[in-house]
Amino acid sequence: MKKLALMALVAFIGFTAQAQQAKITFNEDTVDYGTIEKGSDGLRVFEFTNTGDAPLIISDVKSSCGCTVPKKPEGPIAPGASSSIQVKYDTNRVGPIRKTITVYSNASEPMVALKIKGTVKPEAASVLEKS
Repeated sequence: MKKLALMALVAFIGFTAQAQQAKITFNEDTVDYGTIEKGSDGLRVFEFTNTGDAPLIISDVKSSCGCTVPKKPEGPIAPGASSSIQVKYDTNRVGPIRKTITVYSNASEPMVALKIKGTVKPEAASVLEKS
């Protein structure tokens, strides 16, 4: 009988622990820079909400390239609370932007891929320069 009660207690604790889980919900999973000038502001923000019922902890945020620097929020995000992940792209690199930012957390979906896209156009040539 004691074994049966112990098994029931373990099952109950396991069910209770699994019932509470963080869930990360992003407003948008892609940020479009559009066409921007070389050297312009490359900072963009991904906003999200913890739609789960446990605190959300972002453990790491990584970029697919060194030209993109993500910044994760510090500390846990309470259920129902919102926060953001900042992404700074090096806009001195001319050409198309196609990068992935991977977010690692304790959420029900522990790994989420975010994307940035756009184009950095070169500086306009001076009218005094020869073509």
